[in-house]
Amino acid sequence: MKAHTASLTNALILIVCSIWAFVAIGGSSWTALIPAMFGVLLLACYRGVRDENKTIAHIAVVLTLVILVALYMPLSSALDDGAFGPLVRSLAMVVSTLVALVFFIKSFRDARRNRAA
Repeated sequence: MKAHTASLTNALILIVCSIWAFVAIGGSSWTALIPAMFGVLLLACYRGVRDENKTIAHIAVVLTLVILVALYMPLSSALDDGAFGPLVRSLAMVVSTLVALVFFIKSFRDARRNRAA
């Protein structure tokens, strides 16, 4: 999988799970949409990441890292509550974000290796 594909998948999962959470809680907490906002920002970076624009790729990595850190609290709350729905949503977002981060790091290492050769 390429970094741009992992980032696109992550963005879509963030958006879908975030909207799912917002609807599940009855639309009472707008903070449930924060991951969706990050997903939209990652979607905006998609073309730059796909075209291997270094600046946009680094912006996407920073956004991915920030959302990974931000997802700690929802995951922690879901684990404490033991509720299945929030746990599934939180785990899906964390896992997809981690996978995207791994593929970004791999693409950066490959690019550095290719430049050195």
